[in-house]
Amino acid sequence: MKVADQQGWVARKCKLAGSETAFVEIACVSTDTVEIASESPALVLVHGFTDTSRSFSLMAPHLAGRRLIIPDLRGHGASPVGAGGLSPADFAVDVAGLIRTLRLERPVLVGHSLGSMVAIETAAAYPDMLGGLVVLAGTLRPDIADDHPMVIGVGSFEDPISSADPFYDYWHACEAEIAPEFLRMVAQEASAMPSALWRAILGQVRRTDLTASARALRVKTLIIGGGRDPLFDATHQQRLRDEIPCAVFVNAEHCGHNPHWEDPALVARTIAAHFKLRTRAVPA
Repeated sequence: MKVADQQGWVARKCKLAGSETAFVEIACVSTDTVEIASESPALVLVHGFTDTSRSFSLMAPHLAGRRLIIPDLRGHGASPVGAGGLSPADFAVDVAGLIRTLRLERPVLVGHSLGSMVAIETAAAYPDMLGGLVVLAGTLRPDIADDHPMVIGVGSFEDPISSADPFYDYWHACEAEIAPEFLRMVAQEASAMPSALWRAILGQVRRTDLTASARALRVKTLIIGGGRDPLFDATHQQRLRDEIPCAVFVNAEHCGHNPHWEDPALVARTIAAHFKLRTRAVPA
């Protein structure tokens, strides 16, 4: 299977849409973005909590032939925190600004985990902006209790965070074997975030309820859930199905919380088929 070069992934940010910089100025935020130029409509891929654009590097080769726009959310990767907030709604403002700045015509917005919450908020707030929505391993209401492993782990972090911290065995756990180099770099990028930022974003996520936003959606929506997802399990997936009008649900039954890492070909194929997007075959 063809896998994107992990060492060279950051270097892909050196140019964006023919400009000399990958930083797109939107409001008070500079968003660091990878663009893989090809046919429109574009797909805008929004990563999860503590990830970066690298999160979609395993899936990108399976979407060959599509234009891909993959930003680092504010405070993640190379994108500064800026002066605004850190809620899914705040991130959604940035995503909408990116789409406007790049003059994307009704892209398909794909969000993973936290990114799925951002994508739902974007689609609800800007109903005419998107041509499609993909909610990948997502939720409307996280319901993360005080004794949850995530809350305990994040609460115990001290700066500088070690990329070898045992917490990552939980945080990046997968139901399939993942390239060690990829997981190592994902952990390094997550560890570059200050512990206070981890806690601030997690606090915002825990307070979020997107039920009203979901009910307002009118864009064509695909929900992909991991059948073995320990974070947003079948209860979360059923809530999404109940509240998003006319959404199509696909259960990646052998996947956990990161289907785009565990079976990137399946996720890419499912998205392309649902939105009738042509892609090129990936060499084995």
